[in-house]
Amino acid sequence: MSDGEKLRLDKWLWQARFFKTRSLAAKVVSTDGVRVNSTKVSKPGRMVSVDDVLTFVQAERVRVIKIAALGTRRGPAPEAQALYEDLSPPEPPKENRQSANPAYEGKGRPTKRDRRKADLYANRTLE
Repeated sequence: MSDGEKLRLDKWLWQARFFKTRSLAAKVVSTDGVRVNSTKVSKPGRMVSVDDVLTFVQAERVRVIKIAALGTRRGPAPEAQALYEDLSPPEPPKENRQSANPAYEGKGRPTKRDRRKADLYANRTLE
């Protein structure tokens, strides 16, 4: 595709492998909204071109993407990664992220004796 050509936003997001299906990309654009050059867009048919900057939320992370090329197909991952430049802020280190389910800090599964001790300790602190 040449520099003057344009492509639908949902189709480009699908080709660049940000979303597994094109309908999922269209749903994210229409419900959550995507910013194209800092203008909120809610229609998946919005045309985008090279050098446009997209801002959207993907898996609880804000993504800032600059379109480097328009694809002709949904190819393999290395081909898809050549379609954009990632301008997103770096993710925080793993130790700073909060976990919804903290892991057991011992080795393996606690024994019945360990559970009794934990229950006994929990009951003492409540009284």
